[in-house]
Amino acid sequence: MRYIAQVFSHIDDWSTRHSVLAMARRTAALINVLDADRPDPSEVADVLRSYGETGEIALTTHDVAAMRAAAAVLREVFSAETADGAAAHLNRLLGEHAGPLRLTSHGGSSPWHPHLDSDDDAPWDEWLLASSCLALAVLVWDRQRPPGRICTSSSCRNVFVTQGSGPERRYCSRRCATRERVSAHRRSRSGEQSGETE
Repeated sequence: MRYIAQVFSHIDDWSTRHSVLAMARRTAALINVLDADRPDPSEVADVLRSYGETGEIALTTHDVAAMRAAAAVLREVFSAETADGAAAHLNRLLGEHAGPLRLTSHGGSSPWHPHLDSDDDAPWDEWLLASSCLALAVLVWDRQRPPGRICTSSSCRNVFVTQGSGPERRYCSRRCATRERVSAHRRSRSGEQSGETE
């Protein structure tokens, strides 16, 4: 791992920062940060920066409220149990919130890439819905399954992007998986102990 990090540290990583998988992960991270009761605009901006947004990100509380509403409808895609369900949610969102497919280089400041929002200066919520739908739709198309899930931990609402083959992930993080295993173990132990006292 150390070798790979050193090899890639000198390469312009625009394509990896803006890959479909990275954009889907950005969607999940934004849904999660926007799920708070009153998301802090600076925290939302930090997520955007961590996924490659450059320049000044001046989000207002109005911007964040509109993005929060967009995140709530995007969460429905992550709640889908099947590819058919995810596709149905995405088709509805694309029909209601996406414009025609266009290519942009943001005035030459980035490589050409697709957008579904109305303009390079579209409002943040419009951009979030359109760019997220594009990335999630490509994942459904590529994998023929839902692009992600909602964590099954009873104390967590985070969404996450599933990837690869193998066993299906149920938790957003190792921390949630461990917490649930410990909780199940404790319930099992207390059930055993109460059975012994009868």
